[in-house]
Amino acid sequence: MNVIIDLCVVPLGVGVSVSPHIAACQRVIQASGLEHRMHAYGTNIEGPWDEVMAVVKRCHEVVHEMGAPRITSTLKLGTRTDRDQHMDDKVASVETLLGRQ
Repeated sequence: MNVIIDLCVVPLGVGVSVSPHIAACQRVIQASGLEHRMHAYGTNIEGPWDEVMAVVKRCHEVVHEMGAPRITSTLKLGTRTDRDQHMDDKVASVETLLGRQ
């Protein structure tokens, strides 16, 4: 089963700036080869369920290895069985209704 997720990883106990930790997590996501889009408050990732969830787990492992004693993550996810849909399709559908495509 394929899934599209929105992942926001927030390391706790590492100070005010968390960008090095987020960059490390982005490297994990990029290395996975899964389709993804970083945005201001997280990253959308799509692909097979087990592969996507393995990336979420690995992000936590890497950020802990960097010294974060705690991590809180927000995860939204969606699946469809009636047809294939990719994250770009979802955006394009709304853009079309707004007359932007």
